[in-house]
Amino acid sequence: MTSPVTTSAPVTPLAPTLQRVARHLVGGLAPKEIAAQTGLSVVTVRQYIRDIRESLHCPTRCKLPVIVHRLFTAQQVAAPAADRPAPQLSSDQLLLLRAVAEHSDARDIAIVAKVAPADQRAALDQLLTDTGAQNTTHLVILAHGWKLLPTDPAARSGASQ
Repeated sequence: MTSPVTTSAPVTPLAPTLQRVARHLVGGLAPKEIAAQTGLSVVTVRQYIRDIRESLHCPTRCKLPVIVHRLFTAQQVAAPAADRPAPQLSSDQLLLLRAVAEHSDARDIAIVAKVAPADQRAALDQLLTDTGAQNTTHLVILAHGWKLLPTDPAARSGASQ
């Protein structure tokens, strides 16, 4: 598997500008949407996301669901309130959910979720359907609202990109 998402170094609190971008990320917006809403250029938003990633000690190539999960677990932003009840997920689906929140590489997700790589896409599509999530970032946001993912930094397993 790939290197850990975090180090033992403390998370650097986000500057106000980064905090605003982080709130948009946990609101489910993509970089282009954040740029449109804030009047910033897409290039600037992407740089701010890199700065957030660095503050959270995430690897440079980790994906948005991992960053969003780390924003919640590092308590840089508050988890959203659930707007509907949590769906009943199987233990396999919960394992996949956690893998998607903590890993960016498809192979690592499959290994951690104990899913055959050939079956991973179908399993993830089913999880998105069962939760009503639009994409994996939205899935992580919903899961935190439902308290299906840990928010205590000590509860994280050795997460990796």
